[in-house]
Amino acid sequence: MITLKGKSPKLLVIGDLMIDHYLWGSCERISPEAPVQVVNVKSESAVLGGAGNVINNLCALGAKVDVISVVGGCEISDELKKLLNNIKVDTQYLITQKDRITSKKSRIIAAQQQVVRYDRESTDEISSESQKQILASFKDIISNYDCILLSDYGKGVLTFELTQALIMLANKNGKKVLIDPKGLDYSKYKGAYLLTPNKKEASEATQVNIKDTTSLAQAITQLKDECDLDVSLITLSEDGVAIYDDNLRTLPTVAREVFDVTGAGDTVLASLGFSLACDVGIDDAVKFSNLAAGVVVGKIGSATATLNEIIEYESSLNKSTSDEHIKTLDEITLLSKELKARDKKIIFTNGCFDILHAGHVRYLETAKSYGDILILGLNSDRSVTALKGKNRPINVQLDRAYILAALEAVDYVVVFNEDTPYDLIKAIKPHVLVKGGDYEGKQVIGQDVADELKLVQFVDGKSTTKTIEKIQQGKQS
Repeated sequence: MITLKGKSPKLLVIGDLMIDHYLWGSCERISPEAPVQVVNVKSESAVLGGAGNVINNLCALGAKVDVISVVGGCEISDELKKLLNNIKVDTQYLITQKDRITSKKSRIIAAQQQVVRYDRESTDEISSESQKQILASFKDIISNYDCILLSDYGKGVLTFELTQALIMLANKNGKKVLIDPKGLDYSKYKGAYLLTPNKKEASEATQVNIKDTTSLAQAITQLKDECDLDVSLITLSEDGVAIYDDNLRTLPTVAREVFDVTGAGDTVLASLGFSLACDVGIDDAVKFSNLAAGVVVGKIGSATATLNEIIEYESSLNKSTSDEHIKTLDEITLLSKELKARDKKIIFTNGCFDILHAGHVRYLETAKSYGDILILGLNSDRSVTALKGKNRPINVQLDRAYILAALEAVDYVVVFNEDTPYDLIKAIKPHVLVKGGDYEGKQVIGQDVADELKLVQFVDGKSTTKTIEKIQQGKQS
């Protein structure tokens, strides 16, 4: 996959902000009052939706984000601002129009299935005064951003006149504008860099029934020509994404399991914007957005995908290279937090693993059986020499790390240079710490940090030292 780690582009999102509200519960009976399910609500949650979900996705990827929009003079607006503040997004460019109600979509979920949804919102166009304020703010700050994203949910913020003014000003300043469109008339998006309609939306906008390659080519070409786009895209659900600039091609996507497509379009817009803002080519940007969408449809509700989740997802689809599983201290610290947030049980072990043998592999396979993710702390060359003597290691740390990372049982390898892995263990805070059976009755470094200690017996007759001795004696191992 394209390398986007460490990138932090700055993007501006303009569009319809809303709150996705969830009531989570269980259903075991039908109401005696009417033929409807009775849901016993157990918990409640609220997340950013609409353009807010685009923002949330960008933040999850590590981008810096600002937002311009219009909110109402209502309690929902106050709630929305708190949600933005929680992810450290400034609300200074939000314009309050007192006669509006900020959109809030409430969904009742039982047994992981949506039972019903009810909405509170204003959908009429924002006032001319609000449009002027948006445009004035945009003129003042446009030079600060790498890319502009317009998230149109048809709730009245992106009017025809305002959208056209934003696109023209962005083009004048050399900024790409990416738009998630809404409605049947795409003329208001004319001049954008690209649009992200799905097949149904594209069919309705072009009046072309997309059913095969010929009709797809007709629709995607028509969109590019009529809207004067640099690149024309149509998302095709499980069939991938069609791209047309100078030629038509379709890039496939694969989802492991689809639980909920809510917000998948927001993820596509955000991930495309993020990668293009990092100066990635359009084909690689689409591949990246395909992976991001594949992650979020495997979750319930409006969800996001982090770079680490996307890398892990790609690894599950393809045979990844070993170096993708070798992490730095900073990378594994962040990754450990993400894994715990996803309820993954982390196991940690460490060692020199100088000449890999069957005993090592069996030890690591046993360690992995204690949880979900096995992180291996590998002694650096310096620390191996300090432990084993001047003639060790036999294999340098990069070679040892690469071989270990290729093992099915090992999820991640981190090289540490200290005499002990204590600092690494403190950074990871594993659920389970694993050491060899020779530590029975001894104090194990990091035991005070981990939740649990497991000791694994070594395979008799298997050790690096004995292997070296046999080599030196000219015997077969």
